[in-house]
Amino acid sequence: MADAIKVLVVDDHQVVRRGLRTFLEVQEDIEVVGEAADGAEGVAHAEELRPDVVLMDVKMPVMDGVDALRRLRELGNPARVLIVTSFTEQRTVVPALRAGAAGYVYKDVDPDALAGAIRSVHAGHILLQPEVAGALLAQDEGAFGQGRGTSLTEREREVLGLIADGRSNREIARALVLSEKTVKTHVSNILMKLDLADRTQAALWAVRHGMTD
Repeated sequence: MADAIKVLVVDDHQVVRRGLRTFLEVQEDIEVVGEAADGAEGVAHAEELRPDVVLMDVKMPVMDGVDALRRLRELGNPARVLIVTSFTEQRTVVPALRAGAAGYVYKDVDPDALAGAIRSVHAGHILLQPEVAGALLAQDEGAFGQGRGTSLTEREREVLGLIADGRSNREIARALVLSEKTVKTHVSNILMKLDLADRTQAALWAVRHGMTD
């Protein structure tokens, strides 16, 4: 499975890890490359195994999911992190998204929906429920994105609008008839100019400033 999406499962409950592995191993395009029982172990495995996607629980011993996310960002690990949680409160999910998660699903998610979510975040999408996006906007008002939107070029504004629509770099490239390398350059410039950390913050900045349909 050379082209399979490599997934690392990080959860302190063995039955959850086993259940996720059992389901994901029957997916032709997904390969479970490892498991971890806490955030610290998850970070170590992510550095060693270099997965494409990490399924990360939030509440875990030793190091929780939020701290693990922050550590992965500090290390520059490129894995996309999808939070898999049993907690529905925004105060649990929002910090994980602010720390760099690409989205979240609940542990009772339909198996096919979970596989779809993995494929989606691997493709570069951001999975945000409207109510959580609203909570992020409310909490982060003024906390990030102090750069001026007027410094963006017209093309960068187009790219930013498509990021807010949840488009991956590949989809943005197709929509604007650009190479993926050029899109990546535009995304980097947008984050630098607006003083943003990642695509999630960029999407929220665009929503806040009325750049979405």
